[in-house]
Amino acid sequence: MEQNILELIKKYKRIIIARHIGGDPDALGATFAMKEIILENFPDKEVFVTGTSISRFKFFGTHDKVTDEMCEDSLLIALDIPDIKRLDGVNFYKFKDVIKIDHHPEIDKFSDYEIIDIDASSACELVASFAYKCNLKVPKHAAENMFMGIVADTNRFLFGANKPKTYKIVLRLIEQEHIKPNELYELLYKRSMSEVRLEGFISLNMRITKNGLGFVKITDEDLKKYNVDSASVGSIMNDYNFIHGLICWVVFTEDVKNKVIRTSARSRGVKINKLFEQYNGGGHVYACGAKLNSFSEADEIIDKLDEACKQYKEDEYN
Repeated sequence: MEQNILELIKKYKRIIIARHIGGDPDALGATFAMKEIILENFPDKEVFVTGTSISRFKFFGTHDKVTDEMCEDSLLIALDIPDIKRLDGVNFYKFKDVIKIDHHPEIDKFSDYEIIDIDASSACELVASFAYKCNLKVPKHAAENMFMGIVADTNRFLFGANKPKTYKIVLRLIEQEHIKPNELYELLYKRSMSEVRLEGFISLNMRITKNGLGFVKITDEDLKKYNVDSASVGSIMNDYNFIHGLICWVVFTEDVKNKVIRTSARSRGVKINKLFEQYNGGGHVYACGAKLNSFSEADEIIDKLDEACKQYKEDEYN
């Protein structure tokens, strides 16, 4: 399939690369790396990365403005996204040909040219693997982006990196492209004191049910108090992975500007992706997100997650 995808890339003059709404380091790393790899090997092409800019991750690259007219004679490469509705910045139905590269459980089948591997650690791993299998040159900054995407999606290799091929890709990025992991770790994990204090607020205010569900609601007033935005929670979620007695945890954050409740959840056993798909969200089996209309929907999710945790505990003991 890699060669088929490469031939399709060669066919198009203009290529547009998109990822899921609310881009995280893996999605951002994969999209900007793919752009740089294509331009390095095919400098005559026009390549654009679409999506909403995220200020704290601006070191990955600069997003481009893409119009519907530009899409009509372009190739779409959709990275790190399992469903059409969560594509950020483009109208899927304007494209004739689409390439899909993803490591989530599939929701929508929307391409005949796809690489889907739910055992892969990240979309960045899949993009790097594609480049190396096709003998494409990988620019240093693209390698740095892919390394950071892999590190972030595995939470520094604590989970998700359970296959030797992941480490082989990482080793090749370090040795062959001469990247410096220590500098990239600092870039990726440096946080403001405001975000550190927000984490303290979450820890102090997280309610934990007897079934092992932890949950917090963060209002716009709370965000203003700590001088952070609603996107800041994403970098904190994985820090609760090793708390004894916590099976699943979810944070609901009010986003007044976009009139939604940003929702981020993690689990150490309960499969949660199908639940979040019911709320126009989704993600991995044990790591999901959604944008809700109100805190009343948050209460519905809390009840359903708590019941799922209860069932999980009962199954564990039986």
